[in-house]
Amino acid sequence: MVADKKRKVYERQFKINAVDLVVNGQRSVSEVARDLGIEPNMLYRWKRKLTADGSASFPGKGRLSPHEEELRRLRRELEQAKEDREILKKALAFFSKHGK
Repeated sequence: MVADKKRKVYERQFKINAVDLVVNGQRSVSEVARDLGIEPNMLYRWKRKLTADGSASFPGKGRLSPHEEELRRLRRELEQAKEDREILKKALAFFSKHGK
C-alpha cells in the first residue's frame, strides 16, 4: 500500500531561481535538482514552461493559465459526452430488444 503523500507546492520565485541556476550557472540539472531536493524531470518541466511562457509562467499555486483551464474544461466535457453516448447506446440496444 502506498502511503498518502501530500503534493509539494513550490513558490513561483523558487522555480525561477532553480531554473536560473541551470541556465546561467555552470551546474547540471541533476546537480541542482539533488541540491534542492527535487526530481530532475520537474526541473526540466519548469525550464520548458519558463522558456515557453516567459513572465506568464507559474501564475500561482496550482492555478492554470486561461488556455490550460479551457483545455481542462473541454477534456472534462469530452469525457462526459463519451459517457453519455455509451449510456444512450446501451439504452437503444435494450429498448430495441425489449420494446417489441
